[in-house]
Amino acid sequence: MTPILQLQEVRKSFGPVEIMRGATLAIEQGERHAIIGPNGAGKSTLFNLISGRLSVTSGTIRYRGDDIVGLKPFEIFRRGLSRSFQVSNICPQLSVFENVRCALLWRHGWRYTFWRSIDGLRDVNERAEQVIEEIGLTTRVAEPAAVLTYAEQRALEIGVTVASGSDLVLLDEPTAGMSAQETEQAVALIRRVSEGRSLVLIEHDMSVVFDLADRISVLVYGRIIATGKPEDIRNDPAVKEAYLGTTH
Repeated sequence: MTPILQLQEVRKSFGPVEIMRGATLAIEQGERHAIIGPNGAGKSTLFNLISGRLSVTSGTIRYRGDDIVGLKPFEIFRRGLSRSFQVSNICPQLSVFENVRCALLWRHGWRYTFWRSIDGLRDVNERAEQVIEEIGLTTRVAEPAAVLTYAEQRALEIGVTVASGSDLVLLDEPTAGMSAQETEQAVALIRRVSEGRSLVLIEHDMSVVFDLADRISVLVYGRIIATGKPEDIRNDPAVKEAYLGTTH
């Protein structure tokens, strides 16, 4: 089966500084795949290259077998690839419901229509309510996103990310800054909303990584140095030295 996402020798330079140094990676259909690595390894840069926010210096990125290098972020999104960000990327003045509904419009075939009230789009409104229930924000549905707690805002962003019906979802540090209880709830949410989808997440919390991931890739100085099942990565001597820490 063709991987849903495939990177081959991807490089990215900012002037004379090379950040990505030939990253090669394959994400299988339906898997939850974690990317770990030390600060400055290039993890967020890698997400920005995949989602089209940054241009690739060289190498190929294929989504469902098609080369997406050079496409704009909205073109990649419309092909079925969505992402979240380290800093919550929601509309603070819009309600929880309005944030989710906005994410659903393109999927349901609605473009820029000025002569029809958005409140009359029954299919969109019903699906928005379903997504909000999935992310556990039903009691906050009419609240402006700005007044939500940090953990609730992250849950809303995950809801907005998956609302589009994307087949591949990229989550950038979804549990960063959360308490242990909030992290536990976030992991349950991610597991729930990623059912039937392919998921790639960047995460520093190793308990989250080993709990969620089917496979893990380790990115160090712009290169993937190891990919494997969680138990293989946990016991890989090169990974211990580069990131997880040695036992002595």
